[in-house]
Amino acid sequence: MSHQQEFEQQSQTTETIQAWLVHKISQQLKINPQDIDVQEPLTSYALDSVQAVNISGELENWLGRRFSPSLLWDYSTIEKLTQHLVSGSEASDLDSSMDWNAEVILDPTICLGNRQVELVTEPAAIFLTGATGFLGAFLIQELLEQTQADIYCLVRSANEESGKRRIQKNLESYELWHENYSSRIIPVLGDISQSQLGLGDEQFQKLASQIDTIYHGAALLNYVFPYERFKPINVLGTQEVLRLASQVKVKPVHYISSVAVFESSAYDQKVVLESDQLAHSEGMYLGYSQSKWVAEKLVMMARDRGLPVCIYRPPFISGHSQTGVWNTDDIICRMIKTCIEMGSIADLDQKLDLSPVDYVSQAIVYLSRQKESLGKAFHLSNPQPINWKKLGDLLRSFGYKIEQLSYEDWQTQLENNVRSPENPLYPLLPFFVKRWTEKQLTITEIYQQSRRMQISCQETLAALANTDIVCPPMESNLLSTYLSYFKRSGFLTVISKQ
Repeated sequence: MSHQQEFEQQSQTTETIQAWLVHKISQQLKINPQDIDVQEPLTSYALDSVQAVNISGELENWLGRRFSPSLLWDYSTIEKLTQHLVSGSEASDLDSSMDWNAEVILDPTICLGNRQVELVTEPAAIFLTGATGFLGAFLIQELLEQTQADIYCLVRSANEESGKRRIQKNLESYELWHENYSSRIIPVLGDISQSQLGLGDEQFQKLASQIDTIYHGAALLNYVFPYERFKPINVLGTQEVLRLASQVKVKPVHYISSVAVFESSAYDQKVVLESDQLAHSEGMYLGYSQSKWVAEKLVMMARDRGLPVCIYRPPFISGHSQTGVWNTDDIICRMIKTCIEMGSIADLDQKLDLSPVDYVSQAIVYLSRQKESLGKAFHLSNPQPINWKKLGDLLRSFGYKIEQLSYEDWQTQLENNVRSPENPLYPLLPFFVKRWTEKQLTITEIYQQSRRMQISCQETLAALANTDIVCPPMESNLLSTYLSYFKRSGFLTVISKQ
């Protein structure tokens, strides 16, 4: 074969594969193929996890080759993904050794200037982001119960009526709604990912003058997406909240972070205190963790400029400890359901740190109302976490037939069972099978307890000591409450033998 023929053959293959990708992506997104630019960042097309895994699976069938389910997140553009598919190379073009400190850039205009900090003991107006999320719903309820304030809720919607309906529907879905809440919930139509939260100059300034306190809980949470997908919401959105806090009058910001900020390998086998500095970012693999690390550093930078802030770091947030109500789209719910349906659980040396949403929301609101909390960070971890083996034992005690498998065997079974979108873990397949580091470990293997840090929550427990806010352990009674909700809501249909 001549070089010319070889070039033509490769060009044709490149064109065919690229055209196929454009067609499939436009098909999944229900947009015109002409609207897709192969040199634009893939993250700009907002494919969700299911759509990305769907395309990866169809590509396997078409080309007759096995690909990572994270394929569409491993390459920055369709053009570069096509080049990878043609060349057969294994390396991603995304830089996993990024200097995250370089991302920590807070607009220099976000500062106190010559304004004095005059804190309001009993706020009349509270601004909340994340109102249509799981924790957000419980924060609304707790703030309505513990304060007399009106709650201004940032919400994406066409008009105030539909915005308020979205917030109400979310509260109803978690069995929290009461009609007397309505008059104190005020929708603010905007977008956390936009400059000035999507508000015009006049509206932004008016809101800045009305609000006394801010609770910032809005975040994109996903265990598959790359950092670039999180940045507009989790990082830039946090900057805009800090901007609001610094305008007209100084307002305290209560920032909901995550224990995921300590994902760095530098914390391995260390005990992390609430007062420890967020110094390390090397060896972070999940885009979500990277984005929360950068966002929290912005909050700390604002604190260093004089802005009053508190940081709250929850672990995985589980359902309500009394009603069992849980966001069943959550990764832990999906894991529990899959383990029950497959009849197996991985024998993992890994702690399962779950804190019920009522504990997290009550602790945040209580701590936020204590003057001595300002400037501090709090860990809302469960003081008595369990491991996956104990979870398997508990599930068996409820009559479910659960076999304990090595992680390798469980992973093989998972890959064989999760090739259908009906499987709860289908959109999360990349999380479980993608391999990182020179040792080619999955995230789950990296998180093995023998090498992970331990999150201390002693300072937080001391701050809550004179209250009745207590985190219940994940034991038989609590799991029974959760399983009852799973069945009642129709999330779990497998019947135990009890």
